[in-house]
Amino acid sequence: QRVQLAGELRQAIEQGELRVFYQPVHDLITRSVCGVEALVRWQHPTRGMVSPGEFIPIAEQNGLIADIDAWVLNAACRQMRAWLTEGVSIAFVAVNVSSRLFSRGDLDRQVAQVLHDTGLDPAFLELEVTESAVMEDPEQAIEQLHRLRELGLSLAIDDFGTGYSSLLRLKRMPVQKLKIDQGFVAGLPGDGDDSAIVRAVIALGASLGMRVLAEGIEQASQAAFLLEN
Repeated sequence: QRVQLAGELRQAIEQGELRVFYQPVHDLITRSVCGVEALVRWQHPTRGMVSPGEFIPIAEQNGLIADIDAWVLNAACRQMRAWLTEGVSIAFVAVNVSSRLFSRGDLDRQVAQVLHDTGLDPAFLELEVTESAVMEDPEQAIEQLHRLRELGLSLAIDDFGTGYSSLLRLKRMPVQKLKIDQGFVAGLPGDGDDSAIVRAVIALGASLGMRVLAEGIEQASQAAFLLEN
């Protein structure tokens, strides 16, 4: 089935079966939507909606993930430009960048081209790079992040706390946001280890002048804990 899905996924990219859904990002203090995150889904002609948990690993194994990333980036920038033209008040659209796409030396040029083609002001774009992607080649990653930052967009480290980035390297990265992995958020506020880790990340972000975002908040008690810390 995985081999069959891999072949069908290639066709899906070419035939426009991929869809982008936009998940709201909430400001816990103002209780308002401050931005959106672009999430890709596959509308399969016979299987229906295929979850990313099923097709993203296949895309990574078959070298298709960078093509999907590029498609999502283009679609998200076009949608954001359309919203701004319509007067919709959204501060940013966040787009995930896979380790495969991030490791390419020309990502900054590719992003610059998309911004040019779509006419989107880079101030409204945020790129999310996982901590593990940065740690594959930290020095090259820092250079890449600086080139991206020079375009005028914002940068976030996704799934923070699951990798092994050193504080020294983190200090050198031109990122504006840390995203706490939902695996830590799920245990709040009852799990002592998760609570300690989340407090530490929030304190770290504050000390470095970075915003902190928590993924997967589903309970009022989790939101309350994050607000208090």
